[in-house]
Amino acid sequence: MPFHHHRQLSRSLAAGVLCAGLITSAGQALAQGKGLDEPFREPYLKALQGKTVAYVPLAMNVDLMQGWYAGMKRELEPLGVKFVLRDANWSTNAGAQAVTTLLTEKPDLMVVQNPDVTTYAKLLQRAEAAGIHVIQVNMRSSYNSSAYVGADWIEMGEKQAAAVVNACKGKSNKVAIMQGQLSAAASAYTLTGVEKVFAKHPEIKVVSSQAADWDATKAKGIMQTVLKQHPDLCGVVGFWDGMDVGTAAAIQEAGLTGKVFLATSGGGEQTRSCDLVKSGAFDVDFSYDVPSQSGSMVTMIKFLLQSGIKAGTAKASIYTTLLPITKENAGLPGTCWTLSK
Repeated sequence: MPFHHHRQLSRSLAAGVLCAGLITSAGQALAQGKGLDEPFREPYLKALQGKTVAYVPLAMNVDLMQGWYAGMKRELEPLGVKFVLRDANWSTNAGAQAVTTLLTEKPDLMVVQNPDVTTYAKLLQRAEAAGIHVIQVNMRSSYNSSAYVGADWIEMGEKQAAAVVNACKGKSNKVAIMQGQLSAAASAYTLTGVEKVFAKHPEIKVVSSQAADWDATKAKGIMQTVLKQHPDLCGVVGFWDGMDVGTAAAIQEAGLTGKVFLATSGGGEQTRSCDLVKSGAFDVDFSYDVPSQSGSMVTMIKFLLQSGIKAGTAKASIYTTLLPITKENAGLPGTCWTLSK
């Protein structure tokens, strides 16, 4: 027998003896009614203890960003994970500066919500090159980091547009699109999905497609003008319920609630989603379920921090399962969430 085969056989036998010893020890402990020490728990706890996770949302005055943060803190802080919050407060420059500063502070992982597809892209690439894992939430950049957790915006646009097409049957087929911030993933990709569906329905006439920049006041002003020009408007595709409270207000003031079908999307928070659907302000609100997204982020954070994987090597997209909130399910327990729970 060649020497290396002999050495390999010896190692295999030794491993087998060790394994058999462990099994025997476990069997003896169980037979005596004693508990077993779980050997994989300690490495897990050590991998997370003392790690730093930095969070850079667009703004912390919104239910989405508050919900993600609360979900991560609740799961990770008891494990000894330290959180660093850098609130961009709707300023792209402030957000870019926050990410730049974090590059020198070197947290173990960053959770980032991008204002658009380009501004943070090179910064996030630099972060992973420096050994910092990056998870992008709901609005990703053109750089594909360790993980993206969020909505599939093209699917979102398709679902919203299909709902509006269906609602406009037998009516004027005049439709308005209320975009967010033009270069943001949640706006640009959603628009692609909308356009795909409308291309298959030549009867649909898009009479307005404007950007309200995620601002409810701007959305209200735009919709007031559209309704004056097109009082027979049959549907609106709105890109975020936080903005579309303004769209809905303009429709209500014109006395057209229930006549102009409003489809929107959001995180599924009770007062923002379910309550406004129940009141008739929104006809359908496609929820990407913030608590579920928080759970996915926590899972990815736990995995990346204990995996030993080099930052930037893992590439995962965790797309949210969309839930259409309508009057049929808006009042059911579990459809929406509140921050206090």
